[in-house]
Amino acid sequence: MKKVAIYGRYLHDDTVSTCEELIRLLKQKNCEVLVESDFHTLLIGNDIAQDLQSFEMLDKSYDILISIGGDGTVLRAVAYIGNVDIPVIGINTGRLGFLAMLHKDHLVNAVEALYRGSYSLSKRTLITLTSSHEENHPEPHNFALNEVTVSRMNTTSMIQIETKLNQELLTVYWADGLIISTPTGSTGYSLSCGGPVISPDTDAFVITPIAPHNLNARPLVIPDNTEITIKVSGREDQFLASLDNRIASFPNEAVLTLRKSNFTIDLIELKDQSFIKTLREKLLWGEDKRN
Repeated sequence: MKKVAIYGRYLHDDTVSTCEELIRLLKQKNCEVLVESDFHTLLIGNDIAQDLQSFEMLDKSYDILISIGGDGTVLRAVAYIGNVDIPVIGINTGRLGFLAMLHKDHLVNAVEALYRGSYSLSKRTLITLTSSHEENHPEPHNFALNEVTVSRMNTTSMIQIETKLNQELLTVYWADGLIISTPTGSTGYSLSCGGPVISPDTDAFVITPIAPHNLNARPLVIPDNTEITIKVSGREDQFLASLDNRIASFPNEAVLTLRKSNFTIDLIELKDQSFIKTLREKLLWGEDKRN
């Protein structure tokens, strides 16, 4: 580990002290440290990182990207990585921390493990979105690590979501929206809408309706090599599509096509971290006083 990128969005009291310690530990290892430009401005305003350079884009010269914040910060960091193939680790200064699994109190051991390369990579599948409506095409950041969601816009009325799998009609959902989730995102929005938890190494997507008026509509697990096409209609002229936490609007009848991305994101897992352990600790999996 020679060249490290740091990304964050906000500075709270915990974040300031975490940044200071992280930068100090990386300098002790003689690492070249660069900070995302907007976050760099925040740090300088708090008398941190005055001697560090900033970056606006990443390239293959970086060894690791370290995200400081919560799961939302990790998702935004992924937009910087794209297909550049830089592994990312999240330091949790937020709340749940399902993606940002590293606790800020464990920085010393974590930096040592990163420096020695004592970690594994968890390869995560992404979803790529393309649109028939060129003016609203969300490139270059047209991919999502957690989920792609279509939902109603400026209305309380439900929308109709025609959904096809490999050009075969699945159904028309009458609902507030529809979530197409990766295994990584199965513990996020999809889970809160009744979707299943899926292990990150499963080759699958989950289709989960949001407040469906079709009472027989249930979450559906499909192979991740399935092409999903969606066409939305409703009382408003437009609908919303979100890719993780990036939002775009599309006109009614625009056709969205979702496919498995041709690249993956590598999440760093230290030796004491695992998806199963996170389920137990974060979601209280199987919590039972008899245990």
